[in-house]
Amino acid sequence: MWLTNLRLSFVLVLICGLAYPLAMTGISQVVMPAQASGSLIVDENGKVLGSELIGQNFTDPKYFSGRVSSIENNAAGSGSNNYAPSNPALIERTQKDLAAFLEANPGVKQEDIPADLLTNSGSGLDPHISPQAALVQVDRIAKARNLDPAKLRALIDEQTEDRSLGVFGEPRVNVLKLNLALDQFK
Repeated sequence: MWLTNLRLSFVLVLICGLAYPLAMTGISQVVMPAQASGSLIVDENGKVLGSELIGQNFTDPKYFSGRVSSIENNAAGSGSNNYAPSNPALIERTQKDLAAFLEANPGVKQEDIPADLLTNSGSGLDPHISPQAALVQVDRIAKARNLDPAKLRALIDEQTEDRSLGVFGEPRVNVLKLNLALDQFK
């Protein structure tokens, strides 16, 4: 009896642990190759610039900033801190981030800052911000790069993704893609 169980276990390990994952990987590489490869963005020299699925931490004032990440956009440690709005650690972090944003973006009023620039996404890895969150950063970036703010607004419009299937979610801007497009500006 134990020999039958051992054989069955071995067959199931081969099917579930080897054959099925290899089949799903092969199918996904054919059906959606970009997603199966991690949606990596690669430059012309083959250097990986990042993944369009994971938020990047941009601190240079010449770039658009993404969402706050309590895990520093580390996919290995995904998941945000699940703090209640009354948690002192969340209040302190939010006040610190608000002060830093206002200092980096002179002329922006506190009430004009969209919530997504001061809050985590559920995973802590979201690469998107709202178009409003990008627009509130235009003056800082225009000044740092000596660009016309109207051209930056047009770039944001161009990079804005619509709702999924036209109904799910909100319009959004992928910060990595936006910053890569920004680097192509002349």
